[in-house]
Amino acid sequence: MSNDPLNQLLATTDFAWRRDPLRTPTLTNIQWRADACDPGSILFFQRFDDGRSDRELFERYLARSPFSVLVVNRMLDCLDRLHGKGVYVTRPGRWAETVGRFCDRVYPLDRDAIGFIGITGTNGKTTTLKYLESILAAHGRRVLSIGTLGVFLDGERLNETGFTSPPQIELRRLLHANRERCDLAVMEASSHALDQGRVHGIPFQNAGWTNFTQDHLDYHRDEASYFAAKARILDLTRPGGRLFCASPAVVERLLDQGEPRVAVELLRPAPLPPEAIAAKPFLTLEHNRRNYALAAALADAALGGSEAGNPHWRHLQAVDGRFECRVIGNRTIVIDFAHTPDALDTILRAIRTGFPQARVITVFGCGGDRDHGKRPLMGAAVAKGADRAIVTSDNPRTEDPAAIVADILTGMPEAGREVILDRAAAIAHLFDWLDARPAEEQWVALIAGKGHERYIDRDGHKSYFSDQDEVERNLKRLGWN
Repeated sequence: MSNDPLNQLLATTDFAWRRDPLRTPTLTNIQWRADACDPGSILFFQRFDDGRSDRELFERYLARSPFSVLVVNRMLDCLDRLHGKGVYVTRPGRWAETVGRFCDRVYPLDRDAIGFIGITGTNGKTTTLKYLESILAAHGRRVLSIGTLGVFLDGERLNETGFTSPPQIELRRLLHANRERCDLAVMEASSHALDQGRVHGIPFQNAGWTNFTQDHLDYHRDEASYFAAKARILDLTRPGGRLFCASPAVVERLLDQGEPRVAVELLRPAPLPPEAIAAKPFLTLEHNRRNYALAAALADAALGGSEAGNPHWRHLQAVDGRFECRVIGNRTIVIDFAHTPDALDTILRAIRTGFPQARVITVFGCGGDRDHGKRPLMGAAVAKGADRAIVTSDNPRTEDPAAIVADILTGMPEAGREVILDRAAAIAHLFDWLDARPAEEQWVALIAGKGHERYIDRDGHKSYFSDQDEVERNLKRLGWN
């Protein structure tokens, strides 16, 4: 047996199938990206049912990568083409556990030195995470946060991963690299991450669940599987920990499935004083108050009972692309990441409540290569909550933007809607339309779907695009101050 620790681990791991390399390589690292490999790499390649053939995956990822050893979660038709390389197939249901063993060797984690907090839910994960981060930092805690907006240490951005929840090896690398610089690690746990085992082995002291509505059925296939993936956060929460939940429906459903392995606590947001709303206008929105209540409960649990009841709202900051506002006279421009039927319905109802005298116009689209079923539901949500709508492109990916819009329109009446496929042109038209309205009319313009994103994803390429930049460009063009 080789003295190389990674070769030793390969030799002692229980695989369903193995083919040792012709020559024992010197293994120095583990990777999840084929383009990051060198001859000392073990590549962990997780195969999904995404419609692509094994041949396509081989040509795109494996054929030219210099790794010496491949570990996969199931047999591939192309494995015989990896001449001389070691190939290992994990046992069914053991992928995350197997990857975790190698992570423990390369990126060891002291699970008692850092406190871990996970947040799941369809909408609101990022906002809750950033609220929690700001509260903990205000109380002197060194916080590493990992989520949709990137990786932050003490509020300063370190990098972006491109994922809501990064893959298991990348997550462990980040945690290992920052282990001596943080007291707490707070992270979003997406349904994909929970289903694929990306957060395997992370012992959450406590966890939060924001809500649950339709999304990602292109991946999970049905709503029951989607819920089951989310519910796996209970299995990652330490004994004695709690799952705080802002949704009565989620709590009821969890309890209907039997006694959860950890306590589940339903939160009911307490009323905020007028000074809180005045100082933090994003708390005007009911769903942000629920996000705040969840963040405050998680913060109190992490800080200890002595901090409970403190006015944590004083420490909150607006979150990039989450109800990001510009107010010019009677025109309020809102940029928000809302990109599901529930998120659009929630924010439009919140706008109606917070701006009762205003009329509402919405620019929105829907991403391609994702759940087709939510498209007409998004159209229906906007038709119900807005007075006018401009339907445009979002991230079409490999689909025809016009076909995506056609799906959206099946959920909308013809009256009160326009279609402008170019997103920049749609936003410019929004401003021209508002500019033509009488100045005394109050309008809220919601630009939905992109939020913090600064790109358009089309035909395999991400080109720079920013709703924020387009708003500033049109404010300057029209001379609005």
